[in-house]
Order: sequence, then C-alpha cells, then structure tokens
Amino acid sequence: MKSNRFYPLIMALCIVLGIVIGAFYANHFGGSRLNIITGGSNKLTNLLHIIEDQYVDSTNIDSIVEAAIPQVLAELDPHSVYFTADKAEAEDELLHGSFSGVGVEFTIREDTIRVESVISGGPAERAGLLAGDKIVSIDGKPFVGKEVTNDEAMKRLKGPKDTKVKVGVLRYGSNGEKQFVITRGEIRQKSIGATYMLDDHTGYIRIKNFGETTYAELLIALATLSESGLEDLILDLRENGGGYLQSAVQIANEFLPKNRLIVYTQGRRSKRQDYRSDGHGSYRHIPLIVLINEASASSAEILAGALQDNDRATIIGRRSFGKGLVQQEIGFPDKSRVRLTVARYYTPSGRCIQKPYVAGDEDSYVQDLANRYNNGEFFSEDSIKHSGKAFHTANGRTVYEGGGITPDIFVAEDTSNVTSYYRQIAMSGLVLQFAYSYVDANRQTMKKCETLKDLEAWLAKQNLVEQFVAYADAHGIKRRNIMIKKSYALLDRYIKSRIVYGMMSEDAWTEFVNEDDEVLAKAKEVIAAGEAFPKPPEKDEAATNAKS
Repeated sequence: MKSNRFYPLIMALCIVLGIVIGAFYANHFGGSRLNIITGGSNKLTNLLHIIEDQYVDSTNIDSIVEAAIPQVLAELDPHSVYFTADKAEAEDELLHGSFSGVGVEFTIREDTIRVESVISGGPAERAGLLAGDKIVSIDGKPFVGKEVTNDEAMKRLKGPKDTKVKVGVLRYGSNGEKQFVITRGEIRQKSIGATYMLDDHTGYIRIKNFGETTYAELLIALATLSESGLEDLILDLRENGGGYLQSAVQIANEFLPKNRLIVYTQGRRSKRQDYRSDGHGSYRHIPLIVLINEASASSAEILAGALQDNDRATIIGRRSFGKGLVQQEIGFPDKSRVRLTVARYYTPSGRCIQKPYVAGDEDSYVQDLANRYNNGEFFSEDSIKHSGKAFHTANGRTVYEGGGITPDIFVAEDTSNVTSYYRQIAMSGLVLQFAYSYVDANRQTMKKCETLKDLEAWLAKQNLVEQFVAYADAHGIKRRNIMIKKSYALLDRYIKSRIVYGMMSEDAWTEFVNEDDEVLAKAKEVIAAGEAFPKPPEKDEAATNAKS
C-alpha cells in the first residue's frame, strides 16, 4: 500500500524527465532530423547529422558522404562501386558509343596538348586541325603550363553539340599561332577496334568493349568481311573489360543454333532469368575461334563462356579475369550513381566464373593477376589452379567454375627476350614520347606511304632502335648494350607499333602488332587444321568426367 502512495509522484517525475529530454533533443536535433534519430539501424545517418550539429569545426557533409560511400560499397564485393557525376558521364560515353566534342586524340607533353590524331569526318578535321598540331590556347586564353591536365583539357574541349570553341595551335613548319573555330559535334567511339581479312578466307574482328552500338558494329564488320570471302572467323576479346550483358547476348545469338542457353542470371532478390538464342543468327555454322587473356572480363567472359559451353567455338589464349557478378545502376539526383551487385551470372553449363574474393579486401583482389604472373600461370598451363568444381559442356568436355574462363588451348606469354632494360623502357613512357616526336618530324615523308606495308618498308630502313636508345639515354635510361641486343626485336616492334599508331590508325596498329602474335598464329593453325569446332572428349576421358 505504501508503494502505491508514491506512484503518482513517480509518474509525475517521469513525465517531467521526458519533457526535459524531449526539449534537449528538440533543441539539438530539431526539424527534419528528429524523425531519423530512431536507433542503431540508422547509425551512419545519425552520425552524419551529429557531426553536422556538434563537431567542433564547420564541415562539408557532402564531401564526407562522397568519401564514405565507396568505403561502404567496398565492404560488399569488388564490383559494387560509386561514380561521381563526372565519372558517371565518362562511363556513359564509353558504353553509349558517343559524346559531344571536337574529335581529336591528344596527349599532354611538356605542359602542352599535342594532337595525336584527328577523327576522320569529325568537327576538328572539318575545321582544319591536323595530327601534330599543338593546342596552346582555348577560347582566346593561353592554355599551357601546369594547369594543362587531361581532365582540364577534356573539360574545355568537350561541350554540348553545335556549340563553338576557338583553339590556337602551333603547327610544324608554320610561323606563329593559327586560330581555328570548331563547332562541336557527336563523336562516335567504336567498340570494334579492327576488322580485316588475315588471308583469303579467314576474317579477324577485335572487340574492345561491349557498349550500346557493339552488336550493330559487329554486323557491319561481318558484312564487310563476307564481301571479301569470309569462311572462318577469329574474334579477339583480349583486353576487353566487358560492358553491357545484352550486347554479349546479341553477339552470341549470331553464332548459336536455336534455343541454346547463352547465360542466366540469379540473385537473392533477382529471380533466375535465362537468355536463349533465337536461331536467326546469320553465322551459326561458320568455324569460329575466340581469343582471351587475363584482361578479358565480364561480358567478354559471358560471350566466351556461352560459345565454349555450347561447343560452338575453340577458346585460345590465357585464363580470363573472372568477373561473374551482375551490377544494377542506381542514380542519385546529382547525377552520381551506385553500381550495385544484384545477381551472379552463370554460363550454360551452370558455372559461375567469379573468382574468389574477401569482402573489404580489395587489395588482394587487385593483386590476383600479379599473383598469377608470379606463380607462373602466364607461362605454363600446369600452373593454372582451378578454385571451383567441374562442369561439362554440351558434348561432355570438362570446364571449371570460379576464376574465369580457362581456354581450350593455352598459349604462354613469350618473355624469353624480355630484359630489365626492356621492362624499364616499357614502364617509362619514353617509347610513346619518342614515337610522337618522330612522327611529328617525319610526317610529310611518311604521308607518301599509302599502305601499312609501305610504311613498314620505310621504317625498316630507319635504324629506329639506335635512334631510340640514344633518345632514352638522353632522358635518363642508360644504354645497356648486351640487354639491348637481346631485346632488339621487341624494342624494334614496340617503337614501330607506336609510330604506326600515330601515323595511321588504331586499325593499322592492330594489324601491325598481330603480324607476330603467337596467340593469333595458333588460332590460324587450328583453323587450317579444320579443328575450330571443339570435339567431344575421348571415351576414357568421358568416363573419368562422368565419375567426377
């Protein structure tokens, strides 16, 4: 009974205490902040508001959020990432296949923009710019010195379609600064890096990435090759980092019979979605080879996996990157976005080729390719370590999940003539600088070379290695005669390749470097032997596979 006598007093004290506490939070976390201070599930949001209200110095919450979001996503997987508005725009341009600008490829040397090439038919070419021009002013203001960065140059030269930009250039052999007014326009970025016939019947297509226009570009490339007598095809997916899944599906469909599974995706909140061929592809029966390496990833692996698991093509090269996660893009009002992993993709045999990772340990994930190299995988097929279980292709060949697509035919990287001198040269960037200067000084002479063969014949007489070695010596890399002799052929090809790129085009560069490419040579050998279509395993092997 005594305890009941104090009950009203206790209740009154609780009410007063509640009012005091409520007043405190109302004063310190007033307005819209009050309804988000609800508990542990909103710790991050709570913390940001507490910092904004209570921190000793003024802070920029937006910049804190920009720095925090990538860290949060890194705790999920290596491919859930955040793009600022600027980076998101650049990514869109790459995948959409176009952007609005002036139409030049440039490099920055000695704090000056130097035009490496002018896109044919583009705004800069129409205005009169030439490869080799040095852009020294933009819109009447000097643009040289430390402010000349790649980002700043892109910012000033790119802009909305039909807007104008005035550039001042210094041109080799001309006196004074020349002024050009360029009307910006749509600049196409090709996904197809090169298309040409290797011989009378074998076509070659290099796909650099999978964007919105890739499939359309491929159809044009195939039609062009067909007019030249195409009978068998080599698709080069080396260094292809991926892109849109749909583009890979469309291309696979072009080569597969009707109702073949190309790929399927599935996630915790994403129902399984199958992608199948419709049988309308025009190249379902052509002998096909696909080239891959450790930089072939994502959609490139989807295409390679679809063709391998359906026994439609022979895969040649080295084990691919191993990205088997599917991302969905989620945009914010400021045009930044998150690319969040929502599913995994699986090849037709049922394998997910995502290589192992530990959430939050991005360094180890990035280090994977270096570890493969150090473990000898680039040089020996026996060094390939399969982390997942075995699956089987349509005709019973064994393939493995986890860690990428293992090629049907392995071709080792040739490092027999690589020396420490060559590595130092390759890392220094001096070959690119030398090639630019060489093209600039000899452009008028080399213009007389109408074909790649003509240019190669002229370059063969120029003693380029000796010229470059002297140039490198003057720029801090001392001559090493014994190592130069051992790496002579590598140096010669590298220097010439960059001159070809600067003087002609990316297509010509690809054709040039392919001339002594061992992976491509192996592909041509397989086609010549009539072995592009994978064969079922021998009976003993099939029996072993059935038990595994």
